[in-house]
Amino acid sequence: MIKINTLESKRHISPTIFRYVLSEMLFAFFICFCFFFFIFFFNQILLMAKDVLEKRVPFNQVALLIIFSLPTVIAMSAPFASLVGTLMTVGRLTSDNEILVMLSSGFSYKTIFFPAITMGLLISLLSFFTNDVLLPAGTVQFNRLWRRILVSTPALELQANSVKRFRDTVIVTGGVTGNVIHNLLILDKTEDGERRIIMANRAELKDGGREGLSLNLEGAFVQSSGEIAREDYDYATSQHLQYWVSNEDIIQATVSISPREMSSRDVHASVLEKREELLIRENDRRIRLNNQASALENILRTGPRSEDWNRRNNNVSNFQRELTAIRAIQNDRTLTIYIIELYRKFAVPFGAFFFVFLAVSLGLMAKKSGQTVGFIFGNLIAVLYWCMLFIGQAMGLRAGTPPFWSMWLPNFICLLIGLVLAIIKVRK
Repeated sequence: MIKINTLESKRHISPTIFRYVLSEMLFAFFICFCFFFFIFFFNQILLMAKDVLEKRVPFNQVALLIIFSLPTVIAMSAPFASLVGTLMTVGRLTSDNEILVMLSSGFSYKTIFFPAITMGLLISLLSFFTNDVLLPAGTVQFNRLWRRILVSTPALELQANSVKRFRDTVIVTGGVTGNVIHNLLILDKTEDGERRIIMANRAELKDGGREGLSLNLEGAFVQSSGEIAREDYDYATSQHLQYWVSNEDIIQATVSISPREMSSRDVHASVLEKREELLIRENDRRIRLNNQASALENILRTGPRSEDWNRRNNNVSNFQRELTAIRAIQNDRTLTIYIIELYRKFAVPFGAFFFVFLAVSLGLMAKKSGQTVGFIFGNLIAVLYWCMLFIGQAMGLRAGTPPFWSMWLPNFICLLIGLVLAIIKVRK
């Protein structure tokens, strides 16, 4: 018996068509990547550079700051570029009837899905590498350069209508005109342990070089009090007063590395460390809680004859305070932030892999102007995805939603919708 090949017997994926579709997707990805890159670049990097340039920081140092910040922009741009690029490519192939020709030639929809999945996986790995390796390395170099800039230009640390915390000092500024600060408030602690409140109508900011930051106060009011005996205080007024913030305090006041700027391994290690610390604190609080419960039980059993009967309300208050402290430890916000960020480090980069299922399915439904429609719909989906991430993070911090679902649910929604649309399209 001679077997006859028909169009109904689906062909295997052609390497030529695979390379063609993949090259088209990669080209569209590159165009969309440039689009998102410049959006995030101008939104985050140039605004920072503008503030630095206003303080007359050398241009070469500003350029280095921008270079060290690029991994953040790349990590955010790649997943969304894969979504829009895939949607544009498949939309164009559909509207130009190229996919119809492939299907008529005996090829299946695998011809489109396999190149898209391959590209999504490659971009996900590249984005994860950028976010997990290049971003922490760039952050380290960024902080080192920023410290050197602060030492040479400490005025960068004080902005208008802001609150800045140094080691033992908090500075609250009003309006700023040049190097003049209006309505200045300083809260600090002296070497003798006294707490001070310093207010001034006007302060001139000067760079003290190696000494640090100098504030020449006019019309100053100073109040100082002891650490324990707050009712024992002194106050004084002065027409002119000079206040110093050392370079050491300025350097230590630089923003510490957040979990978003750490590698996944470092974030995971921090999560384990924080969990161990919280467990120790919780056990200590439980011991106190048990002691308060035992003391309260003994008082109630003895009744009014007990000498501590009149203090039973204090025991109840102490018991409730320890119970509240245990609940606060169990719902520690800092630990939740680290856990959410740990899942985010995987969910966002690998979102490119999940995006392609949705992008291909939507692109196959294009009728006319598939490339333009794909670009518009891709950007709308990117905005919705970003909103879902933001809402998920807020729900994880405020409503106690499991961190895994807070970060990964948008990816699963994209996958589910894409698979449902793909099944509907194939059955038609």
